[in-house]
Amino acid sequence: MSLRRRYLSLGLGELAAAGVFAAVAVSVVMPRLEGPKDSAALWSALAPMLVVLVQAGVYWVLARGWVEQAPMPARLAALYRVFRVLDIVVLAVGLLGVLIWLPDHFVTAAAIMVVWAFGVVEYVNYFVARLAYPLRRWPFEVGKWRTPQLVRDLHSAR
Repeated sequence: MSLRRRYLSLGLGELAAAGVFAAVAVSVVMPRLEGPKDSAALWSALAPMLVVLVQAGVYWVLARGWVEQAPMPARLAALYRVFRVLDIVVLAVGLLGVLIWLPDHFVTAAAIMVVWAFGVVEYVNYFVARLAYPLRRWPFEVGKWRTPQLVRDLHSAR
């Protein structure tokens, strides 16, 4: 598989994941929640994750335009540098919302915290250290704290 095709697959996969998470939240999870407080906690956890997933999906799709040809365009790199900082704020505000509206039921509260934590994992995977590897290689690779491709592209931007 060519690198361009792989990037397209990664990008569309992240965008599809964001869509599926949002659709499941609206159609399956929200009807089972006990009220607006629980829904506010859910969206406080889910929104930051969706933001990171959409940014990642767009990055992979756009990266097809420069991969193996040129560095990441400077304006796009500047935008993703802003995202890198802004996403921390979005995650922090999301956590604050989760804590303010934390559901009374332990299982619901725990599930919402897991959703928020998954957003943190996605952020780390794209902006701090690569965490995503094929399952067979994961135990051997994840501890190496490799620089994510997005960060390498930010460093090489024109």
